Amino acid sequence: MAGKEITLTAEDGSRFMGYLAVPSSRRGPGLVLVQEIFGVNAAMRETADYFAEEGYVVLVPDLFWRLEPGVQLGHGEADMQKALDLYGRFDVDRGIKDIGAAVEWLRARPEGTGRVAVMGFCLGGQLAYLTAARHTVEAAICFYGVGIEKNLDELRKVKCPVVMHFAGADKFVPVAAVEQIRKACAAREDIEIYVYPGVDHAFYNRHRETYNKPAAWMAHSRTIALLRRAIGPRYDLSALWDKHTEYEFATRDVDATMATMVASPYVNHIPTMTGGVGYEQLHRFYQHHFIPKTPKDTRLVPISRTIGADRVVDEMLFCFTHDIEIDWMLPGVAPTGRYVEIPLVAIINFRGDKLYHEHIYWDQASVLVQIGLIDAANLPVAGPETARKLVDETLPSNTLMTRWAENGPL
Repeated sequence: MAGKEITLTAEDGSRFMGYLAVPSSRRGPGLVLVQEIFGVNAAMRETADYFAEEGYVVLVPDLFWRLEPGVQLGHGEADMQKALDLYGRFDVDRGIKDIGAAVEWLRARPEGTGRVAVMGFCLGGQLAYLTAARHTVEAAICFYGVGIEKNLDELRKVKCPVVMHFAGADKFVPVAAVEQIRKACAAREDIEIYVYPGVDHAFYNRHRETYNKPAAWMAHSRTIALLRRAIGPRYDLSALWDKHTEYEFATRDVDATMATMVASPYVNHIPTMTGGVGYEQLHRFYQHHFIPKTPKDTRLVPISRTIGADRVVDEMLFCFTHDIEIDWMLPGVAPTGRYVEIPLVAIINFRGDKLYHEHIYWDQASVLVQIGLIDAANLPVAGPETARKLVDETLPSNTLMTRWAENGPL
């Protein structure tokens, strides 16, 4: 997915550039992305494309156009110096007006729904906050916003829900500044403040050395949660996941399974590290090593399902007869003919209405016990008992703890 450059009109009638990315559905709520100090560069365009995949019509206005139109800087030393010079000369009040023009342009677009949120990074984080104070938006997201603590007098004018993400080791937004912001927002139930310990400024930007994937993932999920609540779109993730598993286990249709996923998905079966990354590798995995290598009598017994803004967490019993070599679970192990029941947890992440990735967890030791490759007699592992106790909590606990009886009567 790739966006295009469009032309916006400023309050004084002047024209300036913006980058527009539209979801594959060609329609969705609006999201104005506010740049870092490096302009509408590759990182900002990539982020716009990313959120278009999430279902948003995304606009990134060029805010440095009065100083130098079309700035697209990298993150090397020379570019950093130029970016800091532009930042020092940037007129915040005019920039906020330009963002307001972008919001209204996006609100009126036929691809949109009339609902618009604003999200910014670094300088853009401060500008997103000020936009929420001075213009009408449905939500605001601020990533490591520099200088917000200096503008807390405008907090009373913020009428929409806000999420603020801060880096715990950020020298540009020190802990004292975050605490000042947190204290000022303490009475606002519609403002969420998150601090990510041990990570640095720009942890969400994968083009920067300070990029931190776990923190970025967590911040992204929290951001999506606010956006879904405030402006949509809303997807039936449970039904989408059910359709995916139907293609995997019922109709056993590889192409239909892949069609439920994003263009570059991945699957990771955590205990065995099987699966694939990217369309070609995952298609190969499904075609040759998963769908035809799953026993025909496989049953999925639902235990619980938790549905979030961008993911489903499924707890289930996975039941099968080991009558075929199961490449993805027991690679290289000849069929034993034994019946297996194990608890299994699947965490499924979505981008928009497509699956992005699956993280699948189970107790491999229990599988190996049940097919006879591990003798549980002298090891702290269990066989089908783990599945039975999951559905019947009254079954004995602590049976593997040989010293349990020493502490009192059973």
